[in-house]
Amino acid sequence: MERSALVYVGLTIVTAALGLCVDNVEYVPARVGKETYWEKGSILCERRLARNRIAIFAVYCLLTGVSACRIAVGNDYWVYRFNFNLIAQSRHVSSEFGFNYIVKWIQLLFGYDEYLPVFAFFSLITVFFFVKALSDQGSRFAFSLYLLMTGGYYFNSLNSVRYYLALAIALYAMKYVLRGEYGKFVFWILLGVLFHKSILLVIPVYLAARYLAAAPLKKWHYTVGGIFLCTLIFGQNLYRAVIFWFYPYYRDSAFDNGQLSYANILKCICVLGLCVICYRRSLREDVQNRFYFFLNLFGLVVYCCGSFIPEVSRIGYYLIISQIFLLPGILAQMKAGWLRRICHVGVIGAFGVYFVFLLREMYAVDVRLLPYLNWIFD
Repeated sequence: MERSALVYVGLTIVTAALGLCVDNVEYVPARVGKETYWEKGSILCERRLARNRIAIFAVYCLLTGVSACRIAVGNDYWVYRFNFNLIAQSRHVSSEFGFNYIVKWIQLLFGYDEYLPVFAFFSLITVFFFVKALSDQGSRFAFSLYLLMTGGYYFNSLNSVRYYLALAIALYAMKYVLRGEYGKFVFWILLGVLFHKSILLVIPVYLAARYLAAAPLKKWHYTVGGIFLCTLIFGQNLYRAVIFWFYPYYRDSAFDNGQLSYANILKCICVLGLCVICYRRSLREDVQNRFYFFLNLFGLVVYCCGSFIPEVSRIGYYLIISQIFLLPGILAQMKAGWLRRICHVGVIGAFGVYFVFLLREMYAVDVRLLPYLNWIFD
């Protein structure tokens, strides 16, 4: 591992440390992101708001800076550059029209083959949605930010530009499902469709998770769940036909390999195990945590039974990214004591180890997120 990896390690440490300055405990739970501080109008509240905004803005600037200033980072970097030029020439590309329109507009503004402003623009808006989602839904902002970074979501956004913008929008839109503002939720998801069609999946899935989170489970719920599992096992050809209708170039491609993601399966199982331990205090009556729990459960089902889906993590990440809110939420409500401390250390340590392995894999030819290069110093 060479020195540029320290950029990612240092960024994770510094942003998580800045996140400790953000106090969202009274801001988030009231109505998932609506400003309802108990001490609103007081000097203490104003100081807290100012400190939060400064720290969050600093986190945003650091994350955006590393992302926007990169060059030749990611195995798709030069593929994107080639596609940018095709878009500028009004030639056919497989990306969605919203993405194509923005790329064409930026190239009209800055000039043909000026790809750096294009990458910078998408970095600005992707990081914005990630940080805004953490600000609105992360009652323990620093913990959620740490999980976002060590879970690889931010760093992978340096590679798959369109998908991670859609993922960030989906993460941001979760709060509208929890509030019951379904029109706003659908609006943001439809906006995300302009950049990646896969985001459409979250409309039925997030709504189903919200319904199950608020409803007492009955026998027919389990029956429907069993039927759905059977369709994943016995109806794979139907699902593949739908997928290839949207993405025909995935058929028989290198991504259509039927591999299982053992790391993500293990993560889902461990999170569900922790949920069982914390069920009485953290899940039974908490609709928000239950919503994230069901998304994680759906993610486990997809990873275990959906290996026939090309790039199954493109589906799974929409579901298991909820772990960045679920884990801090359930751990915060655990009874103080040795078990709570062990669980905290276990989660932080497990994600830290995962991050180390992730850094090692970033040198792979099909990833190439390391070495990190930027157009300012390199």
